[in-house]
Amino acid sequence: MKRPLIGITTHPSTAGAGPADQLPAQAAYVRAIAEAGGVPVHIPLSLMEYDLAVLFDRLDGLLLSGGGDIDPALYGALPSTSLRGVDAARDRTELVLARWAATRGKPLLGICRGLQVVNVACGGTLIQDIGAEHAGALDHDGPDRPPSSLAHPVRLEAASLLARLLLQDPLETNSAHHQAIKALGRGLSVAAWSRDEIIEAVEVAGHPWGVAVQWHPERLLERSESRALFSAFIQACA
Repeated sequence: MKRPLIGITTHPSTAGAGPADQLPAQAAYVRAIAEAGGVPVHIPLSLMEYDLAVLFDRLDGLLLSGGGDIDPALYGALPSTSLRGVDAARDRTELVLARWAATRGKPLLGICRGLQVVNVACGGTLIQDIGAEHAGALDHDGPDRPPSSLAHPVRLEAASLLARLLLQDPLETNSAHHQAIKALGRGLSVAAWSRDEIIEAVEVAGHPWGVAVQWHPERLLERSESRALFSAFIQACA
């Protein structure tokens, strides 16, 4: 099999997100892609759109990684006091890449923030802080939990690609996010929920392989379902 080139978006160390999203954590994405058979490459945040387009065209797949919050102005909302790690350059770069991947059929995997980027890129909105805005919510943030510890199960939609790939329902996941999807973006379908009705995964309708999950499978590579997700992504990219 050809070893596909996979672009991974990066998190600036100055944006102040949690430890699971700082630059050292990029090694987990690199390992997951490499072990699944891909060749990982980090995408700079400083590229002009023309150069970003050149790089995008050369990629076989795109991984939108975890990180800080998206500027709520980008989905028509006023900022809450709970915002963390907003970075304008990252927002600009990732939203462009997500729209290109969604509309051009480039294999796409979004993780945590990456799911939220995909949703905003498709016209959706976000819950800015689950604990403050979603009554009866589970502890999705868990700042004191190790990134690889299991937090709660999610239930998979039976008709979803994820259900066919992972063969686990419910699926035990880790969790390190305080934001989530509010209004679903255009052309997206829900692939998984947590028991408090937070959307945990989406798929791009009609896309050859467009999946985004709210948990961190790159931190759970000892689990067969996480390895299956990355393997399927790389196979689609190849």
